[in-house]
Amino acid sequence: MTLLQKINHPADLRALSRADLRLLADELRAYLLESVSKTGGHLSSNLGTVELTIALHYVFDTPDDRIVWDVGHQTYPHKILTGRRDRMPTLRQQGGLSGFPKRDESPYDTFGTAHSSTSISAALGMALASRIRGEPRHSVAVIGDGAMTAGMAFEALNNAGVYEDIKMLVVLNDNDMSISPPVGALNRYLARLMSGKFYAAAKNVGKSVLPPSMFELAKRFEEHAKGMLVPATMFEEFGLNYIGPIDGHDLDSLIPTLQNLKNLDGPQFLHVVTKKGQGYKLAEADPILYHGPGKFNPAEGIKPAGVPTKKTYTQVFGDWLCDMAAADDKLVGITPAMREGSGMVKFEQRFPDRYYDVGIAEQHAVTFAGGLACEGMKPVVAIYSTFLQRAYDQLIHDVALQNLDVTFALDRAGLVGADGATHAGNYDMAFLRCIPNMAVLVPSDESECRKMLTTAYRYPGPASVRYPRGAGTGAETGESLETVEWGKGIVRREGRQVAILAFGTMVAPALKAADELNATVADMRFVKPLDAALAIKLAASHDLIVTVEEGCVMGGAGSAVVEALAAAGIVKPLLQLGLPDKFIDHGDAQQLLAQSGLDAAGIAASVRQRLGAEPRLVVNN
Repeated sequence: MTLLQKINHPADLRALSRADLRLLADELRAYLLESVSKTGGHLSSNLGTVELTIALHYVFDTPDDRIVWDVGHQTYPHKILTGRRDRMPTLRQQGGLSGFPKRDESPYDTFGTAHSSTSISAALGMALASRIRGEPRHSVAVIGDGAMTAGMAFEALNNAGVYEDIKMLVVLNDNDMSISPPVGALNRYLARLMSGKFYAAAKNVGKSVLPPSMFELAKRFEEHAKGMLVPATMFEEFGLNYIGPIDGHDLDSLIPTLQNLKNLDGPQFLHVVTKKGQGYKLAEADPILYHGPGKFNPAEGIKPAGVPTKKTYTQVFGDWLCDMAAADDKLVGITPAMREGSGMVKFEQRFPDRYYDVGIAEQHAVTFAGGLACEGMKPVVAIYSTFLQRAYDQLIHDVALQNLDVTFALDRAGLVGADGATHAGNYDMAFLRCIPNMAVLVPSDESECRKMLTTAYRYPGPASVRYPRGAGTGAETGESLETVEWGKGIVRREGRQVAILAFGTMVAPALKAADELNATVADMRFVKPLDAALAIKLAASHDLIVTVEEGCVMGGAGSAVVEALAAAGIVKPLLQLGLPDKFIDHGDAQQLLAQSGLDAAGIAASVRQRLGAEPRLVVNN
């Protein structure tokens, strides 16, 4: 039996000798690589946190002591060491382990995370709760350097620094990379420190050029001067005791340092330096490629993908962005740290002066776009649907209220599969359509997506285009910058008695269901402005109206149809189909859609069931 096989919970880990811990780290890294290569998932980040995870569980009395992992895509070693080793083959599969910390999965997952920069706030809440109850437990937040670019992290630091008697530790896992390459002044700040000679050289210059009296005066301000050169003073000004940087792969440094910090009162800040992909040379060389791979052979590495048979929606957006930028020099592309995920690599290469990665700072991204729009630029914000939620106030107050011309390209709309509820874009149609001035466009295939991106871009106000992860029907996109008629849907199939008003990705399964039902299908194209005239026309000529959307039913596109018919005084049997009022966990996206009744068979079954409940309605083929 290997050492790893003997670790069923952290208490087993704490019984090992320090020498055995190094062997355990090697076994854990090997198991991690073998496991993720078979299931797919996040790899580079997890290879980089093996020793840090071991050290934290060795020093702290988990789960009584709380560890909060920021983002949480680096917690596979944590899961393996906390009783879930044998479940790793089920990772990110329906009914299996989540790819992120999840409170109902394990008591060691103290806080559910998957979006960034939340750990310090949560750990502070836990630390203060312990203080109120008189409990001596510790709270530890583990945050990456990429997540430190978000304002929320600094809001939490600002709050934490005033409590001198809490038992709280912030661990900055500095691996010089978020998902995309790191950006911003903070990253440069940390990088200067790692050069090693910068601060020492500055001090030597001071000694050589200042007379003795002036040098003594300067020494009084040394700590503040250091703040210009190294991060220690910056974090200490927040009221945290800064220690570091130390090697995050050296257990002989990590463990004694953590033990010492554990014995100190007040908020502590430990800066550790790790390497993404540590121990697997291919991942070390290309951590972005190995950030979230599918299945692969570890001995061979990830092989170049063959020529895809269909473009993904992300690729459609990336191609459109380059073409539109070539046609309009006012276009500016913005991403909050998702260059690869949002399909902006080619745009950055072709238009570097008009490409802005603002880091993991969605709120800033939206208001920054608003500022550009005020000066006559045409910003396009490429952002995942689930991440736009983080900038909702800015969307309303800084863009829509001022009716600024900003285009939002919402990738990963609808269910996303293996990443689960935290990354599913199920709510954008509902939370966008209630905002004045905001337009919401929903393409049904890749060709429609390109046209609607152009349509939204040329609309003189805030507009969003939502599209799913992966490929669609395979429709040819062409190279033109053609638009669609504003606010108008189109009838894709003529039928009788039942009219299906389908939105976006639901047009294709609705058409298949309609063949069985002999129903009419309308591709509504717009959630807002809704084509109310088309809805009213179809209601007048059909006995049952069915709305179908890959989004939450409550307040979504179907609700817009209900409101339009009610405003027109039309009373008609109506069936709303969409995602239910619950969070949908990870699994195969198509299977999850089928279980939600949003495939062709599910749509047809729901319609037939409704017809059975309405004796007056009988489908006549």
